[in-house]
Amino acid sequence: MSLHLGIDTSNYTTSVAIYDSETKNVIHRKKLLPVKAGERGIRQSDAVFHHTQQLRELIAELGANDVDTVGVSIRPRWADDSYMPCFTVGQTVATSIATIGGKPLYEVSHQEGHVMAALYSAGKLDLVGQEFMAFHVSGGTTESLLIKPSARCPVSATILGTSSDLKAGQAIDRVGVMLGLQFPCGPELEKLALKSTHLDEKDAFGIRVSSVDGNPSLSGVENKCKKMFDDGCAPEDIALFCLRYVEKAIVAMLDYADNKLPVVFSGGVMSNSILQSALRAHCESLGRESYFATPEFSSDNAAGVAILASLV
Repeated sequence: MSLHLGIDTSNYTTSVAIYDSETKNVIHRKKLLPVKAGERGIRQSDAVFHHTQQLRELIAELGANDVDTVGVSIRPRWADDSYMPCFTVGQTVATSIATIGGKPLYEVSHQEGHVMAALYSAGKLDLVGQEFMAFHVSGGTTESLLIKPSARCPVSATILGTSSDLKAGQAIDRVGVMLGLQFPCGPELEKLALKSTHLDEKDAFGIRVSSVDGNPSLSGVENKCKKMFDDGCAPEDIALFCLRYVEKAIVAMLDYADNKLPVVFSGGVMSNSILQSALRAHCESLGRESYFATPEFSSDNAAGVAILASLV
C-alpha cells in the first residue's frame, strides 16, 4: 500500500482522510464545527478551539499509523492575501506528523483540495494536469476558475469571475436561518425547496441577476427573500427562489467565461440536487462537459488534500 494523509481545518468542518494511491480508495472522517441555534457562522477563535479538540479525535478514529506523505490545506485560496486562522490548526498538526515521521509535507489551498475531491468523486482524475474550468461555490467562496498545472500544484487556479458581494453559501445560510433552519442550512433548504409547487416551472420567479464582467451580485437575494417572508409566501417557495437566484448567478459566470472547456463543480453549495440538475442541463445546451462531486466530496473534506499529497 501507498498511503497519504490529508488534513483540512476549514471554517465549517474538521476533516482528515487517507488516500491509497494503489487501490484509489479514500477513507475520511469529518465533523462539523458546532454553531449555536439561530447564529449564521462561527468566530475564528471558536473555530480554532473546536478544531483543536476535534482533529485529535478524528485522527485517532482514522487510525493512520504509517503514511508515506502528509498533505494539509493552509489557506482558503493560493494567494498571499488569503488567510484564516482556522487553517493554522491543521498546518501545525500536519507539520508535526511529517517532521516526527520524516515524511514529505505538501501544503495546498482549501480550494485546490475541493477541486481535486470533485475530480476524484466524478471519476475524472484524468483531467489532472490538463486545462479545464471549475467552480468553487461555498459559504466563503463563489468563484469561476481556470485550472492549469503549475510547478507547485497540478490544479493551480486562476480566478475568472467571483460574486461581487455576498457568497452563495452565505445567501443560503442567511435565508435558511430566517426560515428557522439549522446552520449550515444548505441540506435543509434543499429539502424545503423540493416541496415547492413551482419546482418544475421554468423561470417561475422571473429572476434577473445583476452581473458586471462575469461578477454577479448576490446581495439582493436576502432582501428579496425577506420581503417574500414578510408578505406571507410559503417557506418552500422562498427556499426555491433563493436557490434559483444562486443558479442564475452561476449561469452568468459560466456564460461570461465563453469557452468550451470541461467544467467541474466543487464546494458545498454544489451538492444541491436542484442546482446540479439546472447547471447540468445548461452545460448540455452549450455542448460542454460538466462534472459534479457526490455530496460527501462536495462539502469541506480532506480527501482532495490527501490525493494531492500522493502526487508529491
